Amino acid sequence: MIAFAASRLYTPLDTVDEPLVLVEDGRILEVTSRAAKQLPANARLVEFTDAILAPGFFDIHIHGAAGHDVMGDDPAGLSAVELLIAQHGVTGYFPTTVTAPLDQTMAALERLAAAIEKGEAGAAGGRARPLGIHLEGPFISHAKRGVHPSGHLLPPSEAVFERFWQASRGHIKVMTIAPELEGAQAVIAEAARRGVCASLGHSDADMQSTRAGVAAGARHATHAFNAMRGFDHRDPGIVGEMLNDSRISADIIADGIHVDPVGVELFLKMKGVEGAVLITDATAATGMPDGRYRLGSFEVEVQDGKCMAEGKLAGSVLTMDRALRNTMQFANWELQKALRLATLNPARVAGLTGRGELRAGYAADMVALTAAGEVKATIVGGV
Repeated sequence: MIAFAASRLYTPLDTVDEPLVLVEDGRILEVTSRAAKQLPANARLVEFTDAILAPGFFDIHIHGAAGHDVMGDDPAGLSAVELLIAQHGVTGYFPTTVTAPLDQTMAALERLAAAIEKGEAGAAGGRARPLGIHLEGPFISHAKRGVHPSGHLLPPSEAVFERFWQASRGHIKVMTIAPELEGAQAVIAEAARRGVCASLGHSDADMQSTRAGVAAGARHATHAFNAMRGFDHRDPGIVGEMLNDSRISADIIADGIHVDPVGVELFLKMKGVEGAVLITDATAATGMPDGRYRLGSFEVEVQDGKCMAEGKLAGSVLTMDRALRNTMQFANWELQKALRLATLNPARVAGLTGRGELRAGYAADMVALTAAGEVKATIVGGV
């Protein structure tokens, strides 16, 4: 048994002063305080003095880091990604595909499924664990494709979705889709039936098409404001519905580049502490110097913190701890409030149980933080 102690703990919903978290076999046995319970005689104490314990961060949209893309076939690639993002507080993530030739997407899904199953068997070794797959493309709009290769976009099709599902062995957890496309509502409904979070994005949808997507089962929106029809007071479109409909949660890239800090603050005011999620949309360039890096089947160029391709933003070099601190700064939110956006909320969006909170029976995935949101240590499965 291992006992983790700190000066404070955020569950994140509740606060525990002088906490004691008892862990065995990668699961939390008990969350208590030193005032309420003595250290068990058989427990090894790990203490983080003057630190705050919180659930490990969960990134549901990440393409790569440390020079590696998650769709790549380098066996060492995912390990490098997982080590780097763990250093920034991430304990679980959804490797995210980008539109590519169909055979490349299928092969990537098979590799990622194998990595997820290996992680489920307890082979993470202290690195962040892949917990599911985010399928971003090919069911997206040509008009709002961003840098997704136009030649490989496909109309939404239940038959193609079934092929993706089989290749992923059922590990697709989030799928970004444009609701205005013919066939989208049927695919959204089928995805929702299988427990996949259908997320509206890379879309030129008007409000009517957006509402049709929600009626079919969509319940989330991908990287708010980016790669979607802009808000107009006479044509609110997908942004208007995303901000106004409490049934739709939404994620945002809070790097100050993809969305101005004022836009981030507005988004957080509209979606609130329950409806907002932080993502990184990080690429292979994350944690690396300026240069050229892979994103799926194409290259992006990074200069001064911006990932670009075809003259457009192409993912980010954002880390989740930076996104957390930016949220605190942009919206003047306290740490405990901001933490929900990187822990509990993404777990709920993804439909994952046993994660996103610190409570008995949950995975022993934690991060030790300073009051300013800087990472002191990351614990994955008690390691």
